[in-house]
Amino acid sequence: MASPELATPPKRPATAAGAGTPQAGARALPRLYSYFRSSAAYRVRIALALKGLAYETIPVHLVKDGGQQHGNAYRSANPQGLVPALQPAEGGPVLAQSLAIMEYLDEIHPAPALLPADALGRARVRALAQMVACEIHPLNNLRVLQYLTQELGVSGTQKDAWYAHWVALGLQAMEETLVRSSDTGRFCHGDTPSLADCCLVPQVFNARRFNCAMEAYPTITRIVAACEALPAFQQAAPGVQPDAQ
Repeated sequence: MASPELATPPKRPATAAGAGTPQAGARALPRLYSYFRSSAAYRVRIALALKGLAYETIPVHLVKDGGQQHGNAYRSANPQGLVPALQPAEGGPVLAQSLAIMEYLDEIHPAPALLPADALGRARVRALAQMVACEIHPLNNLRVLQYLTQELGVSGTQKDAWYAHWVALGLQAMEETLVRSSDTGRFCHGDTPSLADCCLVPQVFNARRFNCAMEAYPTITRIVAACEALPAFQQAAPGVQPDAQ
């Protein structure tokens, strides 16, 4: 995989805030429907930046107006009402689910690759990515936390304990997986970022935002620091997005 340090990713245009209706026709740039704090959208922003792909950001505020993702305009294109969603530049259907979007990007823009060339390596990277996207994140995303507080009446302290419990279980398993494998390098797999790193960095960002202790995960902490030193990860960070608050 080519080094992502050789080129600074291009700046990407942004539109005014609000969730407009995705259009099916061809356009100059792909459109990423994103929320700056969404870890799933953060993953895709990293992948786009690593590949040096310009795109148009369409902010979808997950809290404002009761959650713009619930509006008919957005749900007409993505019935799940989740971010991210990607409208390819060439038109066609809107793509949903961050892992599917990143693999699509990897297929149509193969360099630098987000997946290794060998089958075992690809399986390992996908497994690491899914440890975040399929195990940790689904238990702690915004709609789950809102359901806990708004429907089940749990306190803020109980909600934070729920969050910390599942993050700790998931990150401990990932830490042990990384430590035990000789394939772990500067990044999750070898010495260039992969799909796994695209998932890990946003999860750690959220864990820190919820004040989860990270001392038990030195390998994860080291890998995240290496990622965050790269321009692509810096450009994708929540704090520099056009809808950041």
